[in-house]
Amino acid sequence: MQPRDLSTHATYEAGRGIEEVAREQGRDPDEFVTLSSNENPHGPAPAAVEAIRAAASSAHAYPKAAHADLTDRLAEEWHVDSAQIWLGNGGDGAIDYLSRAMVDPDDTVLVPEPGFAYYAMSARFHHGRVRTYELSKDDDFEQEPETILAAAEHDRLLYLTSPHNPSGSTASLETIERIARETADETLVVVDEAYGEFAETDSAVALIEGRDGFDARDDVAVIRTFSKAYGLAGVRLGYAIVPGTWADAYARVNTPFAASEPACRAGLAALDDTDHVEQAVDSARWAREYLASTVDAPAWPSDGNFVLFDVGDGTAVAAALQDRGVIVRDCTSFGLPGCIRVSCGTESETKRAADAIGDVLATRDGRPTADEEVSRS
Repeated sequence: MQPRDLSTHATYEAGRGIEEVAREQGRDPDEFVTLSSNENPHGPAPAAVEAIRAAASSAHAYPKAAHADLTDRLAEEWHVDSAQIWLGNGGDGAIDYLSRAMVDPDDTVLVPEPGFAYYAMSARFHHGRVRTYELSKDDDFEQEPETILAAAEHDRLLYLTSPHNPSGSTASLETIERIARETADETLVVVDEAYGEFAETDSAVALIEGRDGFDARDDVAVIRTFSKAYGLAGVRLGYAIVPGTWADAYARVNTPFAASEPACRAGLAALDDTDHVEQAVDSARWAREYLASTVDAPAWPSDGNFVLFDVGDGTAVAAALQDRGVIVRDCTSFGLPGCIRVSCGTESETKRAADAIGDVLATRDGRPTADEEVSRS
């Protein structure tokens, strides 16, 4: 007895956590900071923590009311109908629901390279075939319509990421609208806005609803998550916003009660705590500017809560940083072996990371480290 042939399926490679690295090195976890998974360094909103505690006593019941309350609240937030909100177990859960709704066996799905590995994983889980379009380092990972349209065929799903992970580039509404307009009639353009709160670009929800001077479209969907700006990565809560013309497909593709009671209650509480989200966004914008201006390595402009650096050998630099207690993302798994991605931490974490990267690069290049410069002066 064997599972079906999974030889073409990749495994998801997550950023390394403190406990994992500390156990591996036999060190105290308190020696480390982790800036590898683009998490909110300020944690969840206090109100969300209280909501999770309160929901624990009703964990025996299915989340009927909580699920409906959250979809209604999100619909109000985005000015859409409740049926257009597809809750999922994280943003990846929402991606799976779109795959279930759209992809027949052997349909093609077009994904960015580099990009979030789960786009392709979900397509293959649902017996789709994966095709890629390249976002080039030399072009600052710019999401040019010409590049994407040249790669597009009769794909069932086409993924854009704004801000893009791992580079931080964004796609304008004009770009997204042109791609949706010029791709095949059967193509759904999925805009992943997991990091949308950190960017100053407008959400592609405007294209679904026909706002801001655009005609309403039924071939665009948007992915959002509570994992990043809201600090709820551990409860796994995300959602898709889909066109109203086919929103009722959710009832046929979702799992029973797609998000848990604690997750829904935490999401509702987090939506009310706008100060916490503003703190996370302001902190990330400061940190990415500090990193880009302080670290002596080429960096790409980012609208996410992270910065991508070209350090020549991402694996070696990430390992050396790990020895110094700073965990960052080696981007080899993204097809960028020369790069590391550094998440935006608190002020102290960000400064520690910048200093550590500077010391690692200086040691490698035979230059004085920061401490050596101080001692010489």
